[in-house]
Amino acid sequence: MTRKLILDLDTGIDDTLAIAYALGSPDAELIGITGTYGNVTVAQGVRNALAVTELFGHPEIKVYRGVDHPIAADKANGGDGTFTVSRGSAFIHGANGIGEVGIPDPTREGETESSIDYIIDAAETYGKDLTLVPTGAMTTIAAVLEREPRVKDMVGGIVMMGGALTVPGNVNAWTEANIAQDPEAADRIFRSGAHVTMIGLDVTMQTLLTKRETARWRETGTPAGRFLADMTDYYIGAYAVTAPGMGGCGLHDPLAVAVALDPTLVTTLPINLKVDLDGPTRGRTIGDYDRLNTAEKTVDAAVGVDVPRFLDEFTTRVGAVAAGGCSYVFVNSVGG
Repeated sequence: MTRKLILDLDTGIDDTLAIAYALGSPDAELIGITGTYGNVTVAQGVRNALAVTELFGHPEIKVYRGVDHPIAADKANGGDGTFTVSRGSAFIHGANGIGEVGIPDPTREGETESSIDYIIDAAETYGKDLTLVPTGAMTTIAAVLEREPRVKDMVGGIVMMGGALTVPGNVNAWTEANIAQDPEAADRIFRSGAHVTMIGLDVTMQTLLTKRETARWRETGTPAGRFLADMTDYYIGAYAVTAPGMGGCGLHDPLAVAVALDPTLVTTLPINLKVDLDGPTRGRTIGDYDRLNTAEKTVDAAVGVDVPRFLDEFTTRVGAVAAGGCSYVFVNSVGG
């Protein structure tokens, strides 16, 4: 059985690896990509998503432009409606988001249809067969649920990469980067009643990729293999500075895609979560005190991961894309 996926990406390095994982998975149908901000701007992320899908041999995958700034930056809330990539993100992912590796510009443009309308249309079309996988700022998914709250009950779930429940954050001691981009959006999703699986730093920092694996991609001699190796080696180099001693890079976004396809890869804690929006702990993902005793738990927070099994699947599936042959061959699309 295959699962239909929409990836909501700020297409940097690990987002690109998530695309490759989906394309190399026989149990996935990547029906579309929507672009958010975080590692890069929406414009750069859409360009990257278009370019890498073409490089991986899938120019038929449609890419939609998402909301380009956080809720708190909206002019209606007193902000100026802009987003600027942080120095940290630019260092970790490179100024172009893909490790400063140059690849050909895409031959096609992003879709003109709103990503919000596209996701709602897809939810109505595919229902429970569809899983939404946001791996950047949660603004577009929050906007979808605000526009059409029924989406939370239509789709098979939301598997998000973000948050930190039992470990420190990677922005500060309590905040993970994707949540930090738009705490209000993440909080609205947690409180929406949608079923969310949170793939946070608790598990993603246990899934380390090393240069042994990237060397195998380079040895394929294909443009995709060389690109994946060069891009990911840049990422590993950034980790050597920001997290010395780890010996590799965390596979944050690919793990979220993997769990969307196979939830048994992780063990989870059922809990109703919120995001702190005020004070010194702004951006912290934590149990919602007001809903701790509510019988229905809408969030499954991943607290354990089958590292060997995931890494085996990751290297196999991404390796297939690097070699130029992927298991995924059929793409459906709606809208646009």
